[in-house]
Amino acid sequence: MKNRSMRLLGAVALLGLVLFSGLIPQTAPRVSASQGVKTAPAHSFMHAPPYKIVLSNSFIGNTWRVEMENEFRAACQMPPFKTLVTCSWFNSGNDVSAQTKQMDDIISSHPDAIIINAASPTGLNGVIGQACAQNILVVSYDNVVTAPCALKVNTDQFQFGKTLAQYLVDNLPGHKGNVIMVTGVPGTHVDQQRNAGADSVWAQNSGVKVIARYSGMWASGVAQTATAAQLASLGKIDGVWCQGGTDGVIRALMAAHRAFPIPVAGEAENGFRQMMLQYKSKGFKAISIGQPPFLVLVSLELAVEVLQGKHAKANITIPFPSVTTNTVREGETTFKSLASSFFADFTDSGPKATLKLCVNAAVSGKPCPGSLKITIP
Repeated sequence: MKNRSMRLLGAVALLGLVLFSGLIPQTAPRVSASQGVKTAPAHSFMHAPPYKIVLSNSFIGNTWRVEMENEFRAACQMPPFKTLVTCSWFNSGNDVSAQTKQMDDIISSHPDAIIINAASPTGLNGVIGQACAQNILVVSYDNVVTAPCALKVNTDQFQFGKTLAQYLVDNLPGHKGNVIMVTGVPGTHVDQQRNAGADSVWAQNSGVKVIARYSGMWASGVAQTATAAQLASLGKIDGVWCQGGTDGVIRALMAAHRAFPIPVAGEAENGFRQMMLQYKSKGFKAISIGQPPFLVLVSLELAVEVLQGKHAKANITIPFPSVTTNTVREGETTFKSLASSFFADFTDSGPKATLKLCVNAAVSGKPCPGSLKITIP
C-alpha cells in the first residue's frame, strides 16, 4: 500500500512538473562572440511583427549609396514592410572605428536585425560577433563582411566580367576584333574578380585582342579622360568592355571621331542607357549591367523571412539586372530627365525581375504606389 501511494504521489508530481514547465517561456539559445562559427537556429528569432530592423551604412558620398539608402527608406513605408518592420538607418562614413561605434549604439537599442554595408570586410567582425551573441540577426550586403555568423547578400563579380566579355564576343563580326578594357579601382576585390571573369572569356576566344587595359576608377569623368589619353596610340577599336564610366568612354570615342557605334558592354549609368536608346536605330549593340542598389532591399526581405521562420539562415547571390539595346525602355530602365551618372539599375525589369520599383523611391526615398514584392532564392 505504501509503495502504491508513493508511486501515485510520484506520478502526480511528475505531471505537475510537466504542466508547470509548459508555462515557462523558453529562452532562445545564445552564442558567445568566441563561438562565431555557430549561430542560433532560425526559429530562435521568431516573434510577432513588427520587427525592429536597423541599416548600418558606411560611406554615403556617392550616387549609388544615396540611391540605396533612399530605396530602403521608401520600402519601409510600403506594404508589406509598412506593417512588418520599424526601420531606422545610420551612416558612419568610410571609417571602421566610426562604424564600430555606430554598431555598438545599434546593438544597445536591441533590434531584431541589423543590415550592414561595411567599411571593411574584416574590421567589423568583432562587433558583429557581439550582435550575434545577443541573438541579433546580421545581414551583410554589397561590401560584405567575413564574420561567420553574418548572412551575406551579393552578386557574382566574376560573372559580371564574364557576362560583359561574352556579349562582346557574341556581337563582334566573326567573333573577333580589337577590344579595350576599362577597369575599376586597382587592388579592390571587385576589380580583380571582374577582370578575371573577362580574361576567362578572352582565353577561349583567340580572335579577340585586348589592345589596351587601363583604369577608369568606376567614374565617368575619369574614364573619359583616361580613354582620350589612350586613343592617340591605339589603332582600330572594334569593341569596348567597361566596368564603370561607360558613358564617359563613349564620349571620348566620339570626340576623337572614332568609329561608332561599335559593340559596348558596360555598367548601368543612366547616360549609357540613354545612348543605347539614341543609337539603337543605327545598329548599336550594347549590354548594361551593374551592382544594384536594391541589394539593400533583398537584405531587408531576407531578414524579415528569417525572422518569420520562412527562410533558412543562408547566404544569397542574386543575378545582375540587365538590359540590352533590345530591352532598354525609357521611363522603366533609363530616364532622360535624370543625370547621366544616375544608376538606372535601382530597379530590375523583365518577367523574372527580383523586384520592380518606381524611380521616386531611388531619387527621393518616397514610397511607390502599391505593394513591393521581392523574390529571393
